[in-house]
Amino acid sequence: VQLRASGGGLVQAGGSLRLSCETSGRTFTMNGAGMGWFRQAPGKEREFVAAVRWSEGTTFYADSVKGRFTISRDKAKNAVDLQMNSLKPEDTAVYYCAVSPTRPITSAVRSPHSYAYWGHGTQVTVSS
Repeated sequence: VQLRASGGGLVQAGGSLRLSCETSGRTFTMNGAGMGWFRQAPGKEREFVAAVRWSEGTTFYADSVKGRFTISRDKAKNAVDLQMNSLKPEDTAVYYCAVSPTRPITSAVRSPHSYAYWGHGTQVTVSS
């Protein structure tokens, strides 16, 4: 399974970026899967950002991004997008997309251990 993330870059505080993550080489159906975005800043642990259950579209967000970020599915491309608005310097990190071949349960959707496949990450830098 390959995940290709794109859309990172440098933006000023208050600006917007849109990340996209496409999947390929899957041996499982997306209808039973979940996809998520995590991020990791220098010297910090990887943290949950947002996730979506593919079949029903249920979304989950970290409190730090709720109301600013939106995760969405692109079923035609088997991809997931992350629209990031009102960006803050503390959003600066490498952003990783991940996929779980099985529908993640609510209590585990925020854990990186629930996701079996990961992309290489894309850098997001927000200047103050």
